[in-house]
Amino acid sequence: MPAENAVRKSTGMDYTGSRPFTCKECRRPFARQDSLARHERLHTRREVTYPSPPSSLVSQSSIPTISTAIEANYQVETPKAHQGMVPEQCVSNTALQTTPSSSAELDFELIWPDSEDLFETLMSTDPTSQWQMPMGTLPISTRTNLNNSIFGTPGPFHDKSSIGAIPIGESHQAVHNVSEMVTSLSSTVTAAVEATSLTSVFLDECLHMFFVRFIPTFPVLHRSTFVFRECTQPLLLNAMAIGSLYLGPKDSVAKGEALWRLAHVAVATSWETLITHRGAYDTCQGVQLVVTALLAQIYGALSKNRVIRTTSQAFHALGFFWARQCAISDSEPYRMDNLPDQSASDEEKDRAWKTWAAKEIQQRALLGHYVLDGLISRMSGETPSVRHAANQLGLPSSEAIFEARNANEWLNHMRSQEPTQYSFRNIIRSLFLPSSQNPAINFHAFSAFSFRVVLEGLQSLVSDCDTEDVATIGVPTKIELRQALGQVYEGISTSPNLSNSERLEALLRWHTICLDACKDTSLLCRSICSRYGIVQHVCGGKDTIKPEQDLISWANTQEARRALLHAIAIQEIVEQLPRGRAHVIHIPNSLFASATVYCVFSLAGLGAVNVPNIVEWQAVLARIYEPGIPSTHSLSETQLYLQGEASVFRGLGTTKNLLYELNSMQKLFKCLCSQWGIAFDMEDVLDQWNTLCH
Repeated sequence: MPAENAVRKSTGMDYTGSRPFTCKECRRPFARQDSLARHERLHTRREVTYPSPPSSLVSQSSIPTISTAIEANYQVETPKAHQGMVPEQCVSNTALQTTPSSSAELDFELIWPDSEDLFETLMSTDPTSQWQMPMGTLPISTRTNLNNSIFGTPGPFHDKSSIGAIPIGESHQAVHNVSEMVTSLSSTVTAAVEATSLTSVFLDECLHMFFVRFIPTFPVLHRSTFVFRECTQPLLLNAMAIGSLYLGPKDSVAKGEALWRLAHVAVATSWETLITHRGAYDTCQGVQLVVTALLAQIYGALSKNRVIRTTSQAFHALGFFWARQCAISDSEPYRMDNLPDQSASDEEKDRAWKTWAAKEIQQRALLGHYVLDGLISRMSGETPSVRHAANQLGLPSSEAIFEARNANEWLNHMRSQEPTQYSFRNIIRSLFLPSSQNPAINFHAFSAFSFRVVLEGLQSLVSDCDTEDVATIGVPTKIELRQALGQVYEGISTSPNLSNSERLEALLRWHTICLDACKDTSLLCRSICSRYGIVQHVCGGKDTIKPEQDLISWANTQEARRALLHAIAIQEIVEQLPRGRAHVIHIPNSLFASATVYCVFSLAGLGAVNVPNIVEWQAVLARIYEPGIPSTHSLSETQLYLQGEASVFRGLGTTKNLLYELNSMQKLFKCLCSQWGIAFDMEDVLDQWNTLCH
């Protein structure tokens, strides 16, 4: 690589693995002087009180240095624009919302000081080697000769002593070719990282936004006990990739994609190493790998980049596979009799809190895969990867317990919580039992996250239903599904544990599932696009329609009117969500399902419709109403609307102009584009539908 070597020589940074610059305080070596300068500021700046245990408290001397035998092909240097020194001056906290400059990089007081270490690692180490594991917990000896074992996998999955030397010949050549392929792939990815001009400030901002913006809407990591250095770096990279979606600068998307690709290559080439990792308080191996897979899937499924989306869909069942390999679901729940007494020492309380948090993360990581599985399977047109109705995991803790900021606060919440024995399998099963056999489910004990898992369980059953409501062996009918959805609706509406935002988010997903129970909206989308020659990259599956698929006839059915009520409710909820909560992962899919129904009605000549002022959702879920039975005088507005009694219903309710609403919805998608890239493709399809309908 002559050009790259020339650049290195011109900048005085020939990355041979040498670390000639040493910190005077902790004796830690660095490859570049600008990195040392940033590091030394961490020693000299005033102490900052962190809301969680700061990872900087980990002794630097206890962390082994990464091997100095580094291949030149893997090296990435920081562009010149970020290597210059600037006068020391205070940088405003508003830098979090602006594009980080070289001066900000040098003087910014990092929220996560170890972001500097991660940045240094990314810029100077072999991405296919040891950096995938948390520093200080590597199962690889730092004296390993990379030339001999760069692709080796340590730990119990491989017994190196039983592997003989590969003889010179075809086998040796094959291994060499694979090594060349991985080297080329890694070089391509790290070159992309170099091209995006990453900085430690950017990484710090991304992790901050991940916890501040994303985790409140998808609580699968425990902020209060999170320690940077105890995390595998692919997990950190995926978290930062998600966090990058909440930053303003235009280049944040490219940087986030580079981080995601780097993590993807690391997991794809080293998952057998990563699966052996076990945190200090974990009850089994591989928990962080399962969390890593979950975060990668979330980023990938909603990415603007179609290649990343396709890759995410292709790998989305791996999280369940790794969880089974590590027996994550077999771990015993935290026992209440293990709670320390109020008189216990702070150290004992802290240890119990962290042990509980590790178990909770383990459970939520797997439950998160169930939630995401329902979303991805519907978007891709595939069946769910697992049987959601057989999920034996129990309920996660309440959000109040999970969000406790210290051990004493956690203990107080734990003692006031009533223990529950529910498993999701029993919960879903009870929803379909006759009322005489149905034990009362205490939905008041459910957190927002629990409701989301139950909803995805029902979503998986909806996807198994035949479109013509023909009974399938072992699958509930649509009538039974609607009755179950009715019970969940009551639980969401009356639960005291949900905030207003959480209730709206749960109801948003509830309406989307009910809409799909009326008609598969991904099939509707493909049908519209196939019929009118529109290219779409949102819904998976073949863009062909069955001969009997008649959109105009369907728009005049009772099922279509049910679907329209749910579609209108979805749009209204999205418009009601507070700005800080308007980026839950199911918003794009829900809004697009709503737009699809609007489009079908508009194409059928029903652009202006009368709908009830107040919808009775239990009536919407009830059996199909036959016109004239019973007398229309005894029916509510909702029932009259569903019957299609135009002569009776005219003059009642509210008139909705669906063509206007389509235009309004297109603006909502433009707003969503700033967080979830898939909204770009959705907005493009909607733009063509708008043209078609007007």
